[in-house]
Amino acid sequence: MSLIPTQANKIEVAGATVDFFKLDEDGQSTYYFDTSKCGPPEPMVNAMSGLKLIKGTDSKLVMINHKTPGGLFSKLGDDISHEAEAAEGGLVKVTFSSNDSSVANTDLNQNTCH
Repeated sequence: MSLIPTQANKIEVAGATVDFFKLDEDGQSTYYFDTSKCGPPEPMVNAMSGLKLIKGTDSKLVMINHKTPGGLFSKLGDDISHEAEAAEGGLVKVTFSSNDSSVANTDLNQNTCH
């Protein structure tokens, strides 16, 4: 079972190695991607590509992964907020949003795990 809504539409995202999807509801855009079957560095690479879509906007980015991406979280400044929750099948669903009130400027080109 996919944790990506069936009504979301597939989109192209520069630098991504997995499919991305976009869902517009109630004036809110949410982007989705699933790296639960990927090994490093793909979750980080795809997250950074997806975060470029939402930085400075009110859109959300949802990552489905096999575990909490602690290495990714450590790369983010407070200009990108995240909330992780347990999902079906032992997966993790992470929702990212942009925080415009922050003075941080996360470098979203740093997409390696080290």
